[in-house]
Amino acid sequence: MSASSTAGVASVPAASRRAALGLAYGVAGVACFSGTMPATRLAVAGLDPLFIGLGRALVAAALAALLLAATRQRWPSARQWARLALVSAGVVVGFPLFSSLALASVSANHAALFTGLLPLCTALFGAWFAHERPRAPFWVCALAGSALVTGHAWLAAGGALAGADGYLIVAVVLCGLGYAEGGRLARELGSWQVICWALLLAAPFVAWPVWTARPTGPVDAASWAGFAYVSVVSMFLGFFVWYRGLALGGIARVSQVQLLQPFGGMLAAAALLGESLSWGLVGVTAAVAVCVAVGRRAA
Repeated sequence: MSASSTAGVASVPAASRRAALGLAYGVAGVACFSGTMPATRLAVAGLDPLFIGLGRALVAAALAALLLAATRQRWPSARQWARLALVSAGVVVGFPLFSSLALASVSANHAALFTGLLPLCTALFGAWFAHERPRAPFWVCALAGSALVTGHAWLAAGGALAGADGYLIVAVVLCGLGYAEGGRLARELGSWQVICWALLLAAPFVAWPVWTARPTGPVDAASWAGFAYVSVVSMFLGFFVWYRGLALGGIARVSQVQLLQPFGGMLAAAALLGESLSWGLVGVTAAVAVCVAVGRRAA
């Protein structure tokens, strides 16, 4: 066997391990993000949605500044700063702000179902920005999984959409943009470095709105606990593993595990908020899990 053939055979297990590791990081990220909607719902009971949506970015930016300074990271190039602006617009400002506005008037379960559109949005932006070209069966599975999730949301709402659903759709599209571009940048800057630099970039722009929306009276402990979760876990630590997963396993392939995020969010909502679960939800979860498994192989 020639040296080139031997190298080709050896690269197959290495690629498989890389894909498996990327998937494991992606699942860890989804686990972190699953608590976002219930935690936000807790927070909006006592805090202004604007303060929650942008304030969590400010808290996370302070942590990011400490970490970047302690590790003496190299500053991004001008081209990378422009791309970091897309990440900031999507995951630091857009999704937190619009989802907080929506959760002031809809349940965490209802909002969590809309995150079922995130894998499709992320994969589409990944195909556009990263030039990933999954095969046709992958797109069929992605569309089927998204249809299952949104269809369940439609039926649960009695065949109607809530007024806040426009906020949720904008939030999901912006988040998909930030996920895909962040996954690309993670291959150059590193996974946790991407979210840290994106947070620092956004901090000067969110500081004043956060100050104007700050609480002026007493706030209950549950609201502060929800705010702490979305600030430290959803806005900071969760991205460490999520962007690592996208960089290792491919944006389109790893993004499909997000199809399970709505159901993780509903379990968290049931535990934290007492929101009910149904057998229909269990059935849809099982069907979506099949779509994730088949789609990952098809990619």
